Parts: sequence; structure tokens; C-alpha cells
Amino acid sequence: MLKRYHKIAGGIFRLVDACVIGVTWLCAYFLRFYFPLIDTPKSLPPFSTYATLTPLVIFLWVIVFSSMRVYQSHRMLRRTHEVYLLIKAHMIALLLFIVLTYLISEYKYSRLIMFYFGTFSLFFLIIFRLALRNFLRTMRKKGYNLRYAIGVGEGPILETVIAKIEKFPELGIRLVGVLTHELSDIKNIKGKPVLGHFTEIQRIISEKNIDEVLIALPRKQTQELDQILRLLHNETVSIKLLPDLHEYITLGCEVEDFEGFPLVNLNDSPLEGWGGIIKRITDLVLSCLLIILFTPLMLAIALIIKLTSRGDIFYTRKRMGLDGKLFKMIKFRTMVTNFDEEKGTAAWSTKKNDKRLTAFGSFFRTTSLDELPQLFNVFKGEMSLVGPRPERPVFVEKFRKDIPHYMLRHKVKAGMTGWAQINGWRGDTSLSNRIEFDLYYIKNWSYFFDFKILFVTLWKGFINRNAY
Repeated sequence: MLKRYHKIAGGIFRLVDACVIGVTWLCAYFLRFYFPLIDTPKSLPPFSTYATLTPLVIFLWVIVFSSMRVYQSHRMLRRTHEVYLLIKAHMIALLLFIVLTYLISEYKYSRLIMFYFGTFSLFFLIIFRLALRNFLRTMRKKGYNLRYAIGVGEGPILETVIAKIEKFPELGIRLVGVLTHELSDIKNIKGKPVLGHFTEIQRIISEKNIDEVLIALPRKQTQELDQILRLLHNETVSIKLLPDLHEYITLGCEVEDFEGFPLVNLNDSPLEGWGGIIKRITDLVLSCLLIILFTPLMLAIALIIKLTSRGDIFYTRKRMGLDGKLFKMIKFRTMVTNFDEEKGTAAWSTKKNDKRLTAFGSFFRTTSLDELPQLFNVFKGEMSLVGPRPERPVFVEKFRKDIPHYMLRHKVKAGMTGWAQINGWRGDTSLSNRIEFDLYYIKNWSYFFDFKILFVTLWKGFINRNAY
């Protein structure tokens, strides 16, 4: 029954994609020649020249999408990952289509039509795909199209899996019970009944009409995996293996397919691929605009520093950034020249009424005006507008020994503002809380999360009571 549903669902997705591809291809023709946005064509090519290509376009897209597993069931896959896979498959199909039309035909098809078609078809493919997925999630939440599963294992890893499945009923997975290695007086785990020993798995699958088996063994029982898989050798159920790695995962976990061999990435940066590219483009554009906007203010600050204290206008020191690489961070100088070197000390942060500050130093720090030159670090790609604040190497070496997971904050670029800063963890405040907020930001990063932090930074203003 489940396989039949998969075929029906796959057929619906293919039909919707075929309609989107065919309609947007034909609409691109009318948009180009009947509603020109750039230039008015001198002559109109026959509609049939483009219409006859419609079957080829549809066939090519469905074949490419099928070969790249776009139509596979993605219940447990994040929608962002599915969209990324859809974009990747669409770009490959579009490239193949352009090559084919160039090689097999003497007629030169309009490049603008290709652009319109590629852009609008991708937009509507994503819209309809997300709409269908949301519809299916809603139906599963109401109890339709369910998959029945059993868990095999015990301990924290199995309990975590049960909790997450219960948290997301829209996945349509119903865990009917668990099988354990050691039978005891425990009758249930996280509310799920213990059905017996794992050696009874074949009987339980038959009696309960199980569709999926979730194997979540603790590390001390991994030697039992071979026996469990042998018992499942002739079963048609879907098997999912969850390795006991939860205590090693801080930022996240992702599995890659390396020529059919699974590779588990632990604590990988979320800013890989398109996410990192979009964030960099945003940083480049906004930093450029902000530099232009704040140039008069920065010139005024530079003049004040020059007139009120001896020394350089800017303070540049090495900071640790992405992947532990060092860069020179730029700030307006707010301290008297060579104070640290003269006293032979290096303080982590300034204190209230710090004697090292210049006449306007405290004001510049409290208002964050001393940070404005870091826009040039952002423009150069050494920093980002949003991210964990960069630290001096001498303190990094100390903190990495004393604070667990400290170095994970260097999995993304350092930022001018961040989740920790807008929540008050700045200056001489709790370092452990700051790290906690930094790791939360990295683990839950999204493009909209960045804009939320930027908006709150502007809304609250740059003044901070913990910045001296």
C-alpha cells in the first residue's frame, strides 16, 4: 500500500513539474515578443518554432529530476535541502537544454526567452513543490498516509529519536514500540511499549505491519548490529541507522554520499554552498553602502581623535576569524598609545572609568562608533556583518583550553554584531554565556536570522551599557 502511494505521489509531483515547465516555456515566448521589457523585436518568430520544443523540454526536466532523486520521498529532509536539490537539478537541466538547442538546430533561440524560462520556471517549481509538501505534511498530521515504525535499541540515542518523532507528527511516522537488547522490568521507553528482544524483530514486523525500522543502538551494543541486519536481510522494510554520536555533535550532523559510501560530517559549518555565497553577496553590498553612508561621520571621528590625543587614528590588531585564520581588524583608536606595552599587561576587556581610554574613547566605545572601520574588514571578506565577535589570539589559546567547544565559534566569519551582542553579552560579561549564544547562532543560522539580528541592532541602537 505504501509503495503504491509513493508511485501516486511521485506521479503527482511529475505531473505538476511537467505543467510548470511546459506553461512557463510557452509563457516565456509571449513575454519576450508580446510584452517586451527591454527592446521591441523587429519581427516575430513563429510560435510553432518554440511550441514544438515543449515535449522535449518537459521530457528533459522530468528525466533529470528523476535521475537526481528529486521525486524520492523526503519526509525527514529539511525543506531547505529539498529546495537546494531542486535548484541544482533545474540548473543542470537548463544547461543541457541550452546545449541541445544549440547543437541540434540551426535556428538560434532567443537568449532572453531562455532567461525568462529559467527564472520563472524555477520560481514556480519551488512554490508548487513547497505547497505540495506542506499539503502532504498537513494530511499526515491528521493521520493520513502514515508509516509505522519500530525502534531497535535503548539509551539516550533512542530516547532522542522518539522525542523528535513525537515532536513532528507531520512526518507521518508512528512509532508503535521498541525492541531492546536487555529485557527488564521497564515496560516502555518514552511512552513507547517494549515489544520484546531484538531477535524477535521478524515476528514483530509481520504482526504490526511495520514499514520502517529505526536502529539506535548505544555504542556498547554496536556488536549486535550485524545480527540485527542479518535478521532484516529478507525483509522489505525501510531501514534507518542512527549512530550513537549525539555527545560529539554540537553544531549539527550531516551525511554525504561518497560514491555510495556514507560519510558523517560532525560540527560542519551551516554556511556552505549557497548559504555562504548569499551571505557574502549581502555583506559586500551592505558594507559598500554603509561605507558610503558613514564616510562623513568617520572623517569627523578621525579628526577628533587626531586633535585630542597623540598617536594613530586607527587601532589594528590581529584577530582570529574563519577556520582559525588571523586577520587585522580595524577600529578607531580609543586608548592612549602603547598603554599595554608600557605596563606590560594585556587586558581582555576595558573596565568602567578605565584609565587607558582617551578623552572621547569611552564615548566612542559606548556608542560603538569605534567599530565603524570594520566595515572595510567586511568589504574585504575578512569579517561579516553578523557573526561571533573576533578575539585576540593570545586569549583564544587560553579560552580554548578552559571553555568546551570554544573553537567552534570559528566555523563562521567573525561579525560586527551578533546574537550574543544584541542579548547583552558584550564587554566584561560572562564568557560562557557569550559562547552559548554564539553556538546557538551558528547552529540555527539562516538568512532571515541574520536580518533579524541586524534589525534588532538598529532598533536597540549601538549604545550598550556593558561597553566601556
